[in-house]
Amino acid sequence: MMPFFLYASFLAVSFAYDIPTQPLKKGLDGQFELVGNTLISAQQMFLGTTDKVYIVDKVENNPSRVKSHPAWAEEYTLSSNTHRAMDAITNTFCAGGNVLGNGTWLNVGGNQAVTYGGVQAETQIGGGPYDDPDGRKSMLDPCDNGHCDWTLSSFQADQRWYPTLETLEDGTMIIIGGCRWGGYVNDAQQNNPTYEFFPTRGKPVISPHLTRTLPTNLYPLTWLLPSGRLLLQSNWETILLDYKNGTETLLDAMPDAVRTYPASAGTVMLPLTPANNWTATILFCGGSNISTWQWTDPAFVIVGQRASQSCVNITPDVSPNYEHDDPLPEGRSMANFILLPDGTVFCTNGARTGTAGYGYNPWAVGMSYADDPHFTPLAYNASAAPGTRWSSQGFSSTKIPRMYHSSALLLPDGAVMIAGSNPNADYSVADLKYPTEYRMEFFYPAYYTHRRPQPRGIPSQLSYGGSSFTIAFTLDDLGGEITNIAKTKAVLIRPGFSTHSMNMGQRYVELESTYSTSDDNSAGFLRVSQVPPNPSIIAPGPALFFVVVNNIPSIGVQVMIGSGQLGTQKVLPVEPLPAPSLRNIGISI
Repeated sequence: MMPFFLYASFLAVSFAYDIPTQPLKKGLDGQFELVGNTLISAQQMFLGTTDKVYIVDKVENNPSRVKSHPAWAEEYTLSSNTHRAMDAITNTFCAGGNVLGNGTWLNVGGNQAVTYGGVQAETQIGGGPYDDPDGRKSMLDPCDNGHCDWTLSSFQADQRWYPTLETLEDGTMIIIGGCRWGGYVNDAQQNNPTYEFFPTRGKPVISPHLTRTLPTNLYPLTWLLPSGRLLLQSNWETILLDYKNGTETLLDAMPDAVRTYPASAGTVMLPLTPANNWTATILFCGGSNISTWQWTDPAFVIVGQRASQSCVNITPDVSPNYEHDDPLPEGRSMANFILLPDGTVFCTNGARTGTAGYGYNPWAVGMSYADDPHFTPLAYNASAAPGTRWSSQGFSSTKIPRMYHSSALLLPDGAVMIAGSNPNADYSVADLKYPTEYRMEFFYPAYYTHRRPQPRGIPSQLSYGGSSFTIAFTLDDLGGEITNIAKTKAVLIRPGFSTHSMNMGQRYVELESTYSTSDDNSAGFLRVSQVPPNPSIIAPGPALFFVVVNNIPSIGVQVMIGSGQLGTQKVLPVEPLPAPSLRNIGISI
């Protein structure tokens, strides 16, 4: 039993820290809100700190300028709703990105230097109207501690356009696939069927999978699994990659549709929780059922192809087989899947017909290879009974088409930031059905306006295994009902690097916990284990920590998982948790 003086002392110390309270925005649950314009079109987005979102565009003639040329990167400050143009140095068109275990974000690859309309520039070392050196071998990283700019790494990646990045269990990065010159789909003359590492581990390694899966093997869909292997999915083929030994194991062929770019299905690793023993299941929904030969057939009208409704999932550390899940209510390509703190998946953006991409084709809508955009979002609940997992109940619709080059990102207050859409070769706004889009929206999930928990005791750094810690709640934090402490969970979310219908590195991990209350039931306590003692469950680096009470999340705070350094992470024994109780259980603090 916790003595009253110890309980009071604990609260006094905890209250001395800065406690996240209510969201700054005044949005309405289930609604979109137009919150202003970005400086550039949001082809790529990631959350650098709890107050800074970084946005990256392809090189084009954006009205905002920096260093005497158009800007194609910006820093957006959430608290003040202000924007600052940044110099991204090289052409970042169709790069990949993710965050290292020390908190540094990487933006890798891109396009050759271009001039107006995306036409190849005469020089690849800068100059001209855009001053955009070749980005195909570049690696950029921004600082994330205030007013800062991008820097060009001395490391040069192999020439890559459309690469995928995944953070590994030691906090380093694997850089996978892509092509050398770009285009709608890949081909044998420019395919780069290799993977390499940052920091470097030597020459790139050839992947037979990426050699076999032309032409739709760009942005290969990739996840680090708890087993330490990687799931790779391209075209119709799926493998497990053991990158340490350089071996690949074939799994089931993908059913129903192509999911990789430019079919661009919605994809996500579902929440890893104590209830499923942190076992990874990956969900794929939508995309396009287009045969391999049709992607390069000039007579095939891409924009008229209906997007797939199919949803399938696979649990690759358990079984090589795909299983069908509840289908989408309507077919959708270019969907963004965003993990919310309550454990649901928010689906936004996309189109009913066509695919990602643009070009000068007589059948294109302007230049867009997609048409008939979706305006109403969806929510997926893996815990719901089969047949009831998809819903749009209570959701408003946006009025803004969000198709090719749109992005979506979870914010610390639990809202979703949505921006971008530009199926055009350059900045284009006049007389087009789908112009370059600068309007930025927030979507407010069903929990948004509720009184948020204000937990005390969240640490700033978490270890793999080790001693548990206690988070304290007032009765108000628990919605006025002490039994809600039994419906409380601690959750880590990496929002990821959003581009081309993917959020590279996005992950949701619930920590093991138990609960108790004060003697007078005026306060509740959640005893929380550290991160499971396996860095492959969630790689080291920054993440948002949410406490969720009866499906209402706190404001997320940024924590560092692991040592904050690159290298093998220390794994500690797990401290056993006490049994849960709603009354009269002592807590060690």
